[in-house]
Order: sequence, then C-alpha cells, then structure tokens
Amino acid sequence: MIKNPLLEPSSLPYNLPDFKAIRLEHVEPAFEQALERHAAEIAEILSHDEPTWENTVEALERSGADLDRVAAWFFNLHSTDSTPQFDEVADRIVPKLSAHTDSIYQNVELYRRLQGLEVPDDAESRRLHELLLRRFSRRGADLDAAGKSRLLEINQRLSELSERFGRNLLADTRELAVRLTREELEGLSEAQMQAYASEDGYVVPLELPTTQSLQAELDDPQARRKLFEASRCRGRISNPELIRETVRLRLERAKLLGFDTHADYVIAEETAGSAEAARRLITELAPAAAANAAAELKLAGELAGEEVDGADWPYWQAKRRKEELGVDEAQLRKFFPLEQVLRDGVFYAAHLLYGITVDKREDLAGYRDDVTVWEVKEDDGTGIGLLLTDYNARPSKRGGAWMSSFVDQARLTGTKPVVVNVMSITSELLTIDEVTTVFHEFGHALHGLLSDVRYPSLSGTNVPRDWVEFPSQINENYAFAPQIVRNYARHVDTGALIPEELVEAVRASRRFGQGFTTAEYLAACAIDLAWHCLDGEIPTDIDAFERAVLEEYGLAIDELEPRYRSTWFNHIFAGGYSAGYYSYLWAEALDADGYQMVEQEGINRLTGERFREAILSTGASRDYAEAYRAFRGREKDTRPLLQRRGLAGV
Repeated sequence: MIKNPLLEPSSLPYNLPDFKAIRLEHVEPAFEQALERHAAEIAEILSHDEPTWENTVEALERSGADLDRVAAWFFNLHSTDSTPQFDEVADRIVPKLSAHTDSIYQNVELYRRLQGLEVPDDAESRRLHELLLRRFSRRGADLDAAGKSRLLEINQRLSELSERFGRNLLADTRELAVRLTREELEGLSEAQMQAYASEDGYVVPLELPTTQSLQAELDDPQARRKLFEASRCRGRISNPELIRETVRLRLERAKLLGFDTHADYVIAEETAGSAEAARRLITELAPAAAANAAAELKLAGELAGEEVDGADWPYWQAKRRKEELGVDEAQLRKFFPLEQVLRDGVFYAAHLLYGITVDKREDLAGYRDDVTVWEVKEDDGTGIGLLLTDYNARPSKRGGAWMSSFVDQARLTGTKPVVVNVMSITSELLTIDEVTTVFHEFGHALHGLLSDVRYPSLSGTNVPRDWVEFPSQINENYAFAPQIVRNYARHVDTGALIPEELVEAVRASRRFGQGFTTAEYLAACAIDLAWHCLDGEIPTDIDAFERAVLEEYGLAIDELEPRYRSTWFNHIFAGGYSAGYYSYLWAEALDADGYQMVEQEGINRLTGERFREAILSTGASRDYAEAYRAFRGREKDTRPLLQRRGLAGV
C-alpha cells in the first residue's frame, strides 16, 4: 500500500511538510482517514471511567494532529495557488470539516467531563479550561437537540458560503485584470512596466482594496479610471445573494446562542468587549477623519486645477506629497530592494530586539521554487522554528498579504513553529507601503515564532482579532525608525545610503493624507459593523444600505470609496474578520501607545525582551489587558493614536 505523506509526521526539520512528496490527490484520502482518527481519539477520551486533566484536556489538545496536518497543507496552498481542482476538493471537504468540528463541541458527555474536572493550579491551565468551556458553549454545547441540529446546518452552510464568496472574488479579480497599452503605463518605471508585460500587451492585476496603488502613479487619467472602475465591479453579480444569506444565517446563529446580533456574538470574545465599544471607536474618530479628508480633497483639486474624484484623488494626493515633502515614489523604490529590506531591515530589527537570527535553509524546499525557507534561531544557536516567505504576485494567489502557519508551537506536543508570510509583489523594488507590509507580516510571524506556551490552543496567533494585529502593527514602526532604516535603505545601483532628508520626508509622508486613509478605513469598518449589528430584516439593496450607513457616520463623501465595499470585502465574508474589521484601529491604539515607550527607551534587547515576554511569547495564555500592562506598565492611552492620525482634536 502506497503511503500518504499527509498521514505521517514529516521527517524534515521542524516537521516542515515534505512539499515535493505531497500532491492534491493525497488530500481527500488523508482527510477521510484523519477525520476517522480524530473521532477515535475523542472516543478514547470518553472511554475513561475517571476523567482527569491529563486524559481529558491534554488528550484533547494532542488530538487531531493528522487532521491539522492535512488542513494546514490544503488551506495554505488553496490560498496561495488556487485552481479549479483545489476548489472542487474544498467544496467536498469544507462542509465535512465543519460538521466534524461541531460534533466535538456539541458532544454533551465531553462538555460535562470538562465542566467537572479538577484543574491544575497554574495560570495557563486555568486559562485553557476557561477558554475551552466558553468555546464549547459558543459552539452550541448548551443547546437542546433541535438547536444543535440547526446550528450544525447553519455552520456547514456558512462554511460553503465563505468558500464560494472568496472563490467568486478571486475569479472576478482575475477576469477584471486591466489591459493597458505601454502609453497608458506612463508614470511607471521600466522595471514596473516589465512586471506587467504579457504575450499580448500589459496586464495589471487588481489588488484587494478598492483604491489601487497604481492610481497614485499612472499619468494617464483614463488608465487610472480603468483600474478604479474594474476594482469597483468585483462581486457585483456573483456575491450579493451570498452576502444576504451569510448575514441572515450569522444573525440566526447569534440568536440561537443567546446573542442579539452577530457582532455581539463575535466581539464578546474580543478585547473590545462589546459591539457598542467598536461602534463608539468609529463614531469618535469619523468626524475629524471626514473633515481632514475633505480638506485633502480640496487641496488635491486645487493642484489638479479641477475637481477630482476617487479615480484621480490618489494621483493628485501623491503629486501634493511630492511637491510639499519632496517624496518621489519611483526614486524611493530604488532604496528598497526586497532582499535588502528583508535581511538588513526586518531581520536586523528582530535581532536588535530579540537576539534572534534568520538564515536561509538552502537544503529545505518550499511549496514553490520561488518560496524561500528560513531558519530562525536564538542568539545561542538554539532553533526556534522556520519561516517561509512567498512574496511574488501571481494570478492563482488570493489578494492581500497574510501570515499563516503549517505547525504551531506547543510544549505539550513538542512542536516548534513553521509559519509563512505571503504578499503579492510585482517588483523587487518596493514602495513605502510594501516595505511597511513586509514588516507588518513579519510581526505576525514573530507572534507565531516566539510563542512559548504549553498548550496548542493557546499558541501564537490563536488570539482575538483585535489583539492579533497588535504585534504586527507595532512591528511596522521599525520600518522607518532611524536606527533600522539606515541599516538597509541603500540605493540598488550605487549602494549609497538613503539621505537623511529623504528619510525625514518618508516619515512625514506616512503621516501625509491621513484624512483619506483613516476615512476610507472607518467607512469599511462601519459597513462591516452595520451588516453584523442587524437584528431583523436583511436589506436587499446593498448600495442603498451602504450609502445609509456612511451617511449615518458622516463618511458619505462622494469622491471617497470605502477601503472595501461589501461585494469584495473578503475580510468579513471569507476571511474570518466578520464584525472585526475595526480591530486594526483598535490594535493601533495599543501599537501607538506601546511604541511611544520604545521611542523613549530605545530599540534594544531590553525593550524587545519586555515585549517578547509580555506579548509575543504568551499567545492566549494570559489576560490581554494584564499582558499589555506588563509590557507598558499601565493601561493603554489613546492620545498617541490620535496624534499619529492627525486627529488629536477629537
């Protein structure tokens, strides 16, 4: 009998999947056997006459290793290299996986055993026990038979809808890629143009947000408009019905579980604590953001000599930035080659802060030839884990940037982390935003890599959405910190260090246009929360619903598009951020306040170890407010956020 490589632990270092041996045809047979094995492991837990912490909780934490291995390989590669064949497999396994998960959390006998256990007298075990009981309750363990049956149906259908939404969006994103002539690409460098070259001209793929980054660079107004309009067409035909059904089922599930709305259900587990707290964040910031955006729009129009709309605003905003600050994006790119940014910037900052080193493992293969495997070690040479980097854009990759894991750290199972950072970069010379994103995603990677907990459920990024963004966002600050940028920002042709005045201009440029940036983000947050705070009838006219929401918050600026509109809002309808898109700003309040301390005390091992010990290593094993106090020495202060965003008058 031929062995299935997904059904045995990898023999490679750190349990890195043997990508060369694994094929899509292995997935479904492995998945079916892994489901059976996990069910048998649960049955074994229930067979003990005397439930103990070891034979119940620790056995539960150890269980499902085969299923985790199959799921990690499949869902990671489905995101980075989707094909119709992957889609067909997902259609078959996603509902089964949802049903299997529900069967565990709705198992009354298992739930009762957990409730009656004697818990070890240590903080991490008590924390795990508390989270497990909440998780079982939130997944329907307290419901009667009819309620459990209905919840099972809802969860399976929601899994299908999420999968289909993401697939439709990816298909539209591919189909709507914009064909431009060389003349229409004026404003881009030769290297950028070549990145978009195809057999029959030039093809520009769409990015996930509404406003496309090239709108700031293309000189031809019609080219800018083609990009903008294509972006706004995504999901318009394929996704409306999926959205309405998803919202309706999420609301039904929330009510079934005793919550008024889906937002209440979700945010009860977040650090914000309540949907009202999240709404209040938007309400407090929206007026100043809208006023600042309107002022920026007026100035952009004055420079253009005419009124500008959403297609042209980014271009004239960039012209203003160049004129006022002396920042030329095309020239700046030459100081930011990807490999240089990564080795001498991202990894250098991590070494200063945490003493870790990151080196290529040429002997280990990623899932593609252009995926690099890096080994991360402590300063004494002890291995921490592996980092995979997958940065190149391709049509099969879903939009955006993200971090995920193939293996989670846990002392109980003896596993060390294997994580991946994914982006869609079209040029080896990075923009300011791309440099920031590389640092951001590595912040997520650090959260997984430096985890030091006993139990897998509490490991790394297995934390609330409005906490998971904190490590990534604070890591963004190091991108243009003087001590770091001077180590990596060297001209690709001459090797000359970036001039100090240009560094200052870059820092100023990151504060430039915060009205637009904040308003487009808050508009998307408002749309997300509005859908998920519904407690009755589901709107049929999505455009009218969005317009009313934006008017309510004072964000209905005709020329300003929300960062995402509903039909291409992958975060909330396919990406696990439903009722949680606000979390980036919530985390930024922590990041702005926390980084203020780093600026005062310096980028060094002292501040790094303080952050590592309080935040990065603890995962979900500690109360988050307590963890922040341990790092900062006090409760968070939102004033640094307001100052950073130019909203200090709020």
